[in-house]
Amino acid sequence: MYIRFDDSSSGAGSSTSTSPAASGRADASLLDAYSQVVVNAAEVIGESVVNVEVEVAKSSKANGQGQRSGQPSGQHSGSGFIFTPDGYLFTNNHVVENAVEIFVSLSDGRRVSARLIGRDPHTDLAVLQIWSPNLVPAKLGDSQRLRPGQIVVAVGNPYGFQSTVTAGVVSALGRSMRSQSGRLIDNIIQTDAALNPGNSGGPLVNSAGEVIGVNTAVILSAQGICFAVPINTAKSVAVSLMKHGYVRRGWLGVGVQNVPVQRRVGRYHDIDNTGATLIISVEPNSPAFVSELRTGDAIVCIGEVIVNDADDLHRALLSASGTSCVVKVIRHSELLAIECKPLLK
Repeated sequence: MYIRFDDSSSGAGSSTSTSPAASGRADASLLDAYSQVVVNAAEVIGESVVNVEVEVAKSSKANGQGQRSGQPSGQHSGSGFIFTPDGYLFTNNHVVENAVEIFVSLSDGRRVSARLIGRDPHTDLAVLQIWSPNLVPAKLGDSQRLRPGQIVVAVGNPYGFQSTVTAGVVSALGRSMRSQSGRLIDNIIQTDAALNPGNSGGPLVNSAGEVIGVNTAVILSAQGICFAVPINTAKSVAVSLMKHGYVRRGWLGVGVQNVPVQRRVGRYHDIDNTGATLIISVEPNSPAFVSELRTGDAIVCIGEVIVNDADDLHRALLSASGTSCVVKVIRHSELLAIECKPLLK
């Protein structure tokens, strides 16, 4: 007995299944959509990205891409991007550190001299200014709106290869990274968009081409672990650098060391600290001295910020700078609240 399938049944079956050719076309369509996002973002930011060339003192130790090494050199380079029509641009502090002369190459081939406006080692950011007509500033986005998994694009000049575009996603938010000054940079963006020496100071942009971070570091021994300073942090740093030439932070005038806080002590004083900063020195005539903070006091809170270690103390002083605040300390067995006004320095 023979079983015959008519043409209509065959047609119906084919309409409900996906052929390899159709699957391939669907994959190509998805790839084209992703590619278009990257292409558009790169085109939007492209004219704002610059190459930063730095002449440094011969005694400075840097290699060809602004990374530390044991070989003395007279020049190195990095990346940057213009953020105002009158020629202000961002780069990294470690790119322009020890600079004697700075030159900037624009996307159209122009090469101009740049002036250092100010740099901030604590966030590894620096602001330069150039004078040239028809500059195209980048549009700055809002790094607070980022989400893990979001597509991002990095543009820079790794190893001297200008206008190199790499793409990836936001791997994580809220990371912390130690700057060259020893302070902790908070709320760092982690991305897998490939960065290499020379990308330092270049923009990290979203799918709309808006800058959401300043590329600053890469873990060379790892794959796809790169970091960028959030643009919201960069904006506040830029305002201070453009106004003062440096970032003004709160100064208390104490030397501290980290100490643990035992659970029973925390329960007794009704505090959530796992640690504190023990004052080991107080500078004469400092805000701490005037407020009668003493050697041996353990700082557990400044304002609303819980202080578990020295990094928390730096963060608290940044937000409390120039204003009176309450410093809570454990002195012997007592929890004291002392009013203090950190100075701007």
